[in-house]
Amino acid sequence: MSERIQSVKGMHDLLPADVAYWQRLERCAADILGRYGYREMRIPVVEKTALFKRAIGETTDVVEKEMYTFEDRNGDYLSLRPEGTAGVVRAVLQHGLLYGPPLRLWYIGPMFRRERPQRGRLRQFHQIGAEVFGLPGPDIEAELLALCARLWSELGLSGIRLELNSLGLAEERGKYREALVDYLREHLDSLDADSRARLHKNPLRVLDSKHEGTQEIVAQAPRLSDYLGQESRRHFDALCGYLEALGIEYRVNPHLVRGLDYYSQTVFEWITDRLGAQGTVCAGGRYDGLIPIQGGKPWPGVGFAMGLERLVELMKSAGGQLEDAPAIYLVLVGDGTRQAGLQLAELLRERCPQLGVLMNACGGSFKAQFKRADRSGASLALVLGKAELAEGRLGVKFLREDRDQENIPIDAAAQWLGRWLAAQQQR
Repeated sequence: MSERIQSVKGMHDLLPADVAYWQRLERCAADILGRYGYREMRIPVVEKTALFKRAIGETTDVVEKEMYTFEDRNGDYLSLRPEGTAGVVRAVLQHGLLYGPPLRLWYIGPMFRRERPQRGRLRQFHQIGAEVFGLPGPDIEAELLALCARLWSELGLSGIRLELNSLGLAEERGKYREALVDYLREHLDSLDADSRARLHKNPLRVLDSKHEGTQEIVAQAPRLSDYLGQESRRHFDALCGYLEALGIEYRVNPHLVRGLDYYSQTVFEWITDRLGAQGTVCAGGRYDGLIPIQGGKPWPGVGFAMGLERLVELMKSAGGQLEDAPAIYLVLVGDGTRQAGLQLAELLRERCPQLGVLMNACGGSFKAQFKRADRSGASLALVLGKAELAEGRLGVKFLREDRDQENIPIDAAAQWLGRWLAAQQQR
């Protein structure tokens, strides 16, 4: 017997019990995004490696260490997408969607990074992202954050807090970078190895180091806010004012810089303490400089991406089970009942689309079929035997309620089930 092949490390199967949570999250997010005027787009899983090197930055950990990159038969270097924004920008440029009315887009799908797998951080993970093009003000940033807050509320999630910072404009950030490098050089021997490596490649990333000794040094480092000009200050102050007017609580985190080079001005993260070390469930910010990097004319852009695995973990920890079992199980025993059962099942699926219908297949005794009905999680068993078929009726057995069995006409089954469902929904 051949050895069984296992899944790739860090790339997990989603089993039926978990998929119910994913479907609820995806439906809720799609509904809310639509109510805010966002339209879905779908981008390839594989892009040219140069796209991510240019957009994310060649010195970032994502590009240097984490991308799945390969050479195809034509000698081109391709990569599995590690994030979605670069691909969306490539697509809107390629298809001429920019430089007109504001554009609100969203996407969903798997991303790939070769990191050390741990809770909330996998090598294949999934994101929902939203991107807005053509709106440069802080009001659209406030709307994006309000959209996120609404999603948390409608999913019944709590314990998610918002942190904000401003990275300023490119020239302001450049001056701050020089000051930060000068300061960190004075403490070089006390920095952790990763921070020393980042000092000349991406020094702002030292600010969000999790190393305790480095954090103590960073606490006394120059503040980026001291290098912001009037325009950047007004932008950030206006955003904070909008959030306060909306009743959205936030905390300004001067060490929040995000890990991608294309951000400027506002950056933000939604964080929870309920998932261990991997506490960021949604993050994003403004990236007005990304479109020129990708070969387009300057144009405003802002967006976010949220991690679905982490949100599903929060949904599970919030308690309660999601029901995805069929509501009806057709028990069929006797000659001629299978054909009649197939016809009845299709009729009920057409006339009662809110109900799941699971028909017994491959025979079995009444006792065996009722065991299957109970294990299926169905609420009702509809019984069709030779006698019921001859008399044009169905037996209705309540599997989750203490009620006597009823008998109903076959041709009135859809109407009866509609009334039963309405009564269930009112409870």
